[in-house]
Amino acid sequence: MSTPKVVVVMGVAGTGKTTIGPLLAARLGVPYAEGDDFHPPANIAKMSAGTPLTDDDRWPWLDAIGSWAHGRAGLGGVVSCSALKRSYRDRLRAEAPGVVFVHLAGDRSLIEDRMSHRQGHFMPTALLDSQFATLQPLQEDEAGVVVDVSGSPEDITGRAAKALAELP
Repeated sequence: MSTPKVVVVMGVAGTGKTTIGPLLAARLGVPYAEGDDFHPPANIAKMSAGTPLTDDDRWPWLDAIGSWAHGRAGLGGVVSCSALKRSYRDRLRAEAPGVVFVHLAGDRSLIEDRMSHRQGHFMPTALLDSQFATLQPLQEDEAGVVVDVSGSPEDITGRAAKALAELP
């Protein structure tokens, strides 16, 4: 049996990171951490006001997530984190070298529709364009998989688990 992986569920806002993350963690039998919980209050306030975060805003957040992932090395875990840029993923890997990414990806109109129906989330749909503009998809040299977000949460989770199992 292989060592449990630490998985970062990534993607733009509205792809289902907070829904798929816990489902995937349960399926893998490992703990889940909500990436939004690692944001300092100033970041939440900025995003709630419709202001995109800067890289300087994100570094402490990414370091906190990376520290959690590092602590789960060899034990496994799933954490949600947009991880939109390669430099953000590199920062996470610097802290936790064995992490793998599940990039939840889908059609912009589907994601916008899902965002418009969710309750109680601080991220407004107005920031979706900036999320897509910032997104740098996984590169061939990055450990991870891309999973389409169409279908039910159970379908998406099943595809993610299957793709992870096929990683070397």
